Amino acid sequence: MNALLHPTYFPSIAHFVAIVKADNLTFEVCDNYQKQTYRNRAYIYAANGKLLLNIPIKHTQKNRQLYKDVKIANDSRWQDLHWKSLESAYRTSPFFEFYEDEFQPLFTGNETFLLDFNLKCLEVVFDCLQLPFEFSTTEHFEIEPNHKTDYRFLANSRKERPHNFDSYTQVFDDKHGFISNLSILDLLFNEGTNAMSYLESQQLQIP
Repeated sequence: MNALLHPTYFPSIAHFVAIVKADNLTFEVCDNYQKQTYRNRAYIYAANGKLLLNIPIKHTQKNRQLYKDVKIANDSRWQDLHWKSLESAYRTSPFFEFYEDEFQPLFTGNETFLLDFNLKCLEVVFDCLQLPFEFSTTEHFEIEPNHKTDYRFLANSRKERPHNFDSYTQVFDDKHGFISNLSILDLLFNEGTNAMSYLESQQLQIP
């Protein structure tokens, strides 16, 4: 299977279920940017429940802007906020310290383009999962791609489908219960080396 996906910000577990089941991976880089999608947002499990991490972007006067041309608004200290949120949420998780040195450098620099930063984040996640970071990119946008399984819908947070993923232990599940399909970071920090076997055992709900 050749899976076609948007490279989003620390993608959801559903994204990674699709990734680990794919024989070949293609990232969509020729699409128009859309607001309120996972392109610049991720959800983690914090003390008060589901928490949104949102990367601020520079807005332009253009009606349409290619995703690969979207720039990050680095005039705020969003990196510090995101890292402190991750520390607060996962400091007591079993594997946060195990992976901490891999992820912390991502929040110390000023990346210009959102797509480039997302790919950097993905590369670290792939390394933690011991997956080869091998992919191709689209050369033009296709509404109905040929010879690819289209998982681009997974980037649309407004039309998210429920996935019946198996539960695993989360830091605050005694307060709020199990929250499914968060960022891959939630699975990594809680399950660590078991994350790959978990992803391989799950099934996606395809529209």
